Amino acid sequence: MKILLANKFFFRNGGSETVFFQERNFLMHLGHQVIDFSMEHPSNFMSPHSRYFVPNVNYRNGHKRGRTAGFLASLGAARSLVHNPVAVRNLSALVSAEGPEIAHLHNIYHQLTPSIIPLLKSAGIPVILTLHDYKLICPSYLMVSEGKVCDRCRGRHFWRAGAKACHEGSRTRSMLLTLEAYWHKVLRSYEGVDRFIAPSEFVAKLVGGGRVDPSKVSVLYNGIDTATYRPSWIDRDYAIYFGRLSEEKGIEVLLQSFRQFLRGGSESVGRREFSLKIVGAGPASERLRKEYPEVEFCGYRTGDELHTLVSQSSFVVIPSLCNENCSMAALEGMAYGKPIIASRIGGLPEQVDEGKTGFLFRPGDVEDLLEKMEALIRNRPQRKEMGSAGREKVVLNYSFEGHCSGLLKVYDEVLNAVRDLDRRG
Repeated sequence: MKILLANKFFFRNGGSETVFFQERNFLMHLGHQVIDFSMEHPSNFMSPHSRYFVPNVNYRNGHKRGRTAGFLASLGAARSLVHNPVAVRNLSALVSAEGPEIAHLHNIYHQLTPSIIPLLKSAGIPVILTLHDYKLICPSYLMVSEGKVCDRCRGRHFWRAGAKACHEGSRTRSMLLTLEAYWHKVLRSYEGVDRFIAPSEFVAKLVGGGRVDPSKVSVLYNGIDTATYRPSWIDRDYAIYFGRLSEEKGIEVLLQSFRQFLRGGSESVGRREFSLKIVGAGPASERLRKEYPEVEFCGYRTGDELHTLVSQSSFVVIPSLCNENCSMAALEGMAYGKPIIASRIGGLPEQVDEGKTGFLFRPGDVEDLLEKMEALIRNRPQRKEMGSAGREKVVLNYSFEGHCSGLLKVYDEVLNAVRDLDRRG
C-alpha cells in the first residue's frame, strides 16, 4: 500500500510527532510504501521526499526563510497561515509523482494548512486526520482562555477567540486564527476528511458534538512500545515532570505544591530526602529556574537520558490546566511502572484509574496536589503497587501492537467504504 503521511514537523517536536514516527516506522516495517510530506527544518530526519517539503515558516517568531520580522510583517505570511499555496503546489506534484492510495494527516495546521485536504480529495485519495489537539473546535488549539479551560467556541462561535485574545494574549494573533477557522469552515475543508482518529473518548465526544459527523470519528488510543519501555523497579525518591514548560501545562501549580511540601507537611514525610526533577524546555524555563531554586531543572532530555530519569523516579506528575488528549507522558510513566498523579481534566481520567494506578486532583489546586503527592511520598509500597497496576493497564489497553492493529483496521474500513462508493457510482 502507498500511504501519504503528512505532519508539519519531521522531527520529534512533541507528543504528536512521537505518535507520527511510531506509526511511520511500523508501516515501513510491514513493507508499505510511505510517502512523506512536511516542512523544511534543520532538525528534520532524512526523507526521500524532502524536495517536496514546504519552506520553513515559524509564525510564532515571525521567522520565514531565515528572515526575522513581526508576526504580521507581510500580508503574504498572514495569508499563507490560512492557505499555503506552496504547500498545495508541492503536494500536488508529490501526489502526481507517487500516486498514494490513502493519506493520513497529523499536525498540518498553519504551515501545511487544511487547504491540502480538498486537493487530496480532488485526486481521489481517501483522507484520515488524527486529532492531536482541539483545533477543530478552538482556533487556538488548547481550549484555554485567561488561564482557564474554555469551551465557548464549540466548533462554531470562533469570533469569541478573537474577542478574548485567547492565543497568547494577542488580539492580532487570535483574530488571525479566528479568520483561519471561519475560512476553512466556509470552504468545508474538513468535510473532505473520510475518518477522524480521536486518541481519547473525550476528544471524540467534543468534535462529534456538532463539529463533525460522529460516525466519521474512531477512537484509537495512542500506543507505546511496552518492550522498549520496561520497568526497572528502581525508586530513587524523586517525583518527575517531563514536558513543555508553559503556563497551560500547570507546571507552576506543581512547583508551588512542592515548595509547600518542603516547608511543611507531615513530620513523617522525609522532606529533605525527597526531591522534584523538571525535565523539558519552554517559554517559562528561565523564569521558573530563578523563582524555584529548590527544584532540579534538568533541561531538555531525550533518548536514554530521559528514559533513565523517568524509570528511576518515584512517580510522574502531570499538572495540566488544559484538556490533555491522550498523554504520552502518562503512557511512558505507566509503562515504566510508575504511578501517575494527574489533573482531573480532558482525557487524563481515561488513563489514570483513581486510587489504583495513581491519583487525580482538581486542576490548579495546589493543596489537592500536595495531598496526593504526600500520600505517595509516605508510602513506598503503594508506589510500587500502583506502578505495577499502571504497567498492566498499558500492556492491556495502550500497547503499540494494539494501536497499530487498530490503525490498519481504520485504513481498511476507509478504503473499503471508498471502493463501495465507487462500485455504486
